[in-house]
Amino acid sequence: MSSSAPVPSVSDLTPSTLDLDLLRTFVQVASSGTFAGAGSQVHRSQSGVSQQMQRLEAIAGAPLFRKDGRNKLLTDNGHQLLRYAREMLALNDDALATLRMQTDAGWLRIGSPHDVADTILPQVLSRLARLMPGLSFETRIGRSPALMTALQAGELDLAISTREAPSLEGFVLRRTPIVWMCATHFSIAPHQPIPLILGDEFSIFRRFALDALERHQIPWRQIYRSSSPLGVKAALRAGLGVTVRSMEMVSPEVRVLDEQDGFPTLPEIDYSLWMRPQSINPHVRQAFALLKESQRFLVQAKSRD
Repeated sequence: MSSSAPVPSVSDLTPSTLDLDLLRTFVQVASSGTFAGAGSQVHRSQSGVSQQMQRLEAIAGAPLFRKDGRNKLLTDNGHQLLRYAREMLALNDDALATLRMQTDAGWLRIGSPHDVADTILPQVLSRLARLMPGLSFETRIGRSPALMTALQAGELDLAISTREAPSLEGFVLRRTPIVWMCATHFSIAPHQPIPLILGDEFSIFRRFALDALERHQIPWRQIYRSSSPLGVKAALRAGLGVTVRSMEMVSPEVRVLDEQDGFPTLPEIDYSLWMRPQSINPHVRQAFALLKESQRFLVQAKSRD
């Protein structure tokens, strides 16, 4: 008598359910590269994150990470799950936001870089408050790459950023010059390397500064480094050296340096407003459309002046 293959039970055919809490932690691990880094974002210990990821791998039935020193890199299965995780979390957050908006005036979560938190962001908030007077706002101030990650993960509804994202929908809010600057009381020593205040390797302004100096063969030395734009601003105001930022950061405590001071001209940079095209939150789409239309009228008005 020949043996037949075992018949799968109903429980074997029923797919496991992905826990959104586990997926939210998983996205943070993928973003930070470590369990400890993810733990600081989701308010869990490193061991707690590790336990969550073990549970997620058990549900997925496949390894999601591989070790690279202290870092956790995604496997092919991990990359595949990450795409779904971001979509599922975004859909969950949009659904909750939409339901909550039926019981209150509505909330909009907007991200902004530090450089324009007191210039472009107030203008955006002012326009929205005028165009959608029942809306309430929550803002997150951070670095452009982190804001774009948060937007794609559904943690933000809109984000102002200098970065490009083909998967998102956006338009330019302002094109502004990038300039060399120092404290008003700072003086540059002649015939000495330029003392530079720089961001870390992820800073777009760091790249602009070093490319321009190398291209013009101007000697420089890094005197200060910070991963935070606020840290760069503090060193600038303290008179430690020269930095490169957008014109948006110029203030009475800062003076702009140009070719007469021996500094090469730098390009302009775009600050754009971005939205996830698949957002189902009606307030988000309405706010984005109204801002885009009002921006079009502003550009037309300026062109007529």
